[in-house]
Amino acid sequence: MDGLETRELRYFVAVAEELHFGRAAERLTMAQPPLSRAIQQLERRLGVLLLERDRRGVALTPAGETMLTEARNALDAVDAAVRRTRRAAAAQPALVLTTKAGASHELLKQLLDAYAARPGAVDIDVLLCEIGEQGQFLRDGRADVAIMHAPFDVMTGLDSAEILTEGQVAIVPAAHPLARRSSLTMAEVSDVPDLPIARWPRHDYTYPPGPGPEVRSQSQLAQLVALGRTLLVIPASSRAWQWPEHVAVPVLDAPLATTLLAWPAGTRSETLAGLVETAQQLNLGGAGGPVAIADHEFAG
Repeated sequence: MDGLETRELRYFVAVAEELHFGRAAERLTMAQPPLSRAIQQLERRLGVLLLERDRRGVALTPAGETMLTEARNALDAVDAAVRRTRRAAAAQPALVLTTKAGASHELLKQLLDAYAARPGAVDIDVLLCEIGEQGQFLRDGRADVAIMHAPFDVMTGLDSAEILTEGQVAIVPAAHPLARRSSLTMAEVSDVPDLPIARWPRHDYTYPPGPGPEVRSQSQLAQLVALGRTLLVIPASSRAWQWPEHVAVPVLDAPLATTLLAWPAGTRSETLAGLVETAQQLNLGGAGGPVAIADHEFAG
């Protein structure tokens, strides 16, 4: 990104995501002609064609697709630098911890209570997010640390420590026959004609094919289960949000789920080290008993 301005990157990302100069200009609150000229100037400076333009619209070239990925990463890094610098200058130091709304509630409460009892503990601001947003919040600096789950969340570019490994449960409507079962298998929950599995967004925000409803938020998902429209399979400790209209049934052959404390790779701070050490000392039991967390070096 040598020699490029942040403004140029934001212009290009808007056009690349909208694939329409008019909509991108509206999103950027600017007129379309100067936006078109800015993109043309960017292409001339790079010496490559980023966008194909014809009567049918706008499309990314292979170079444009690469540029979009790199521009997003660069803008995230700039945003993160600004946000973290401002937090570092605050009169009262704090960490921002992000987690999916409704997920790992008991674990989160134990972690916050145990950390608050440490000498020298700082404030922990909890930033609740929707499905799959934790990684983005870490990359762009809105959060310093996150509670995430393997193998479901993308951990690229992050360091992490395991907190808990456990089995999974199916959340089903209380009135459905499955709610009376003592256990289920993945084959059984995957083949219920009147209760298809909810479809979570993939990491590129598209949805896998299937008959189940597309879900984006915990509240949306909870209501659809209560209405008898879907079921889902989640880590056992994440079921704290379930409604009275829900029943949790163990899924015996579901992959084990690991809850992690994650942070941007290379981050070093005594405050973060204290939170990770607290997580290590929680000694939570999982499918295989307490989980050992590898020791990490943060100071320096």
